[in-house]
Amino acid sequence: MATPMSSCILNERRMAQGLIEVERKFVPGPGTEERLQELGGTLEHRVIFRDSYYDTPELSLMQADHWLRQREGSGWELKCPGAADVSGPHTEYVELTAEPAVVARLCEVLGAEILGAGHVAAVLGPLGLQEVASFVTKRSAWKLVLSGADEEEPSLRVDLDTADFGYAVGEVEALVHEEAEVPAALEKIHSLSSMLGVPAQESAPSKLIVYLQRFRPQDYQRLLKANSSGDKPPGTTDPDSSLG
Repeated sequence: MATPMSSCILNERRMAQGLIEVERKFVPGPGTEERLQELGGTLEHRVIFRDSYYDTPELSLMQADHWLRQREGSGWELKCPGAADVSGPHTEYVELTAEPAVVARLCEVLGAEILGAGHVAAVLGPLGLQEVASFVTKRSAWKLVLSGADEEEPSLRVDLDTADFGYAVGEVEALVHEEAEVPAALEKIHSLSSMLGVPAQESAPSKLIVYLQRFRPQDYQRLLKANSSGDKPPGTTDPDSSLG
C-alpha cells in the first residue's frame, strides 16, 4: 500500500452548534481508501461540489487571515481567526455562516460601514470583492471508530478530496464538546494518522493555497510577503476545509 506523501498540522474550529472540530490534513496516497477499509472504516458518501472564494484585488481579507467562500448548494461562509492557542500546534478559528454576521465582519475587516440588510451577494460590489478562485472538488467521506474505543465514543471522520486541477488532500477530524476533550481527540487523530502512514511533522497546504500558487502566482507571492513569518502565506499553516 502506498503511504501518503505528506501530512499536516492540526486545526481546531468552534462550530455554530457549540461543538469544536479538531482536524488534521494530509496528502493521501492511492492506497488510503483500502487502508481505511482494513481499519473498519465505512464509506458514508461521495459528493461533488464547487467552492468559490472572494476577496479584494489586493487580497485584503486573506492578508488579514479571513477567508470568504461560497459553496454551491450550501451558501456563504467566512472563516475568521479565533483566540490564539499556546498549548499546542493547532490553531482556533471561528466560522461565520449567518449572512448578517458575515457582512458585519467583512465591513469591519475592510473598514467600511455596515451595508444593506445582511445579504453577502449584495455587498460584494460595494466592498470591492471579486471571485479570486473557483474549483470543483470530488469528496469521499469516511467514518470509523478506532479499535478498543468505547462504543458510545464519537467516530472519527476522514474526508478524501480531489480538486479538478489535480490536487488531492485528506482530512482526519473529530468533534468534541469542550476544550478539555481536545487533547484526547488529538491523540486519536494522531493514532489514526499513523495507521494511515501519515508522517508526523510535514504539512499539507489547502486546496485554495495550491490553486493560488499554480494559477495566480502573483497573488500567492503577495500572501507570502504578507505573512509575518516570511516563509508561508496565511492559510498554509491552517489547512482547514473552509479553505477548500
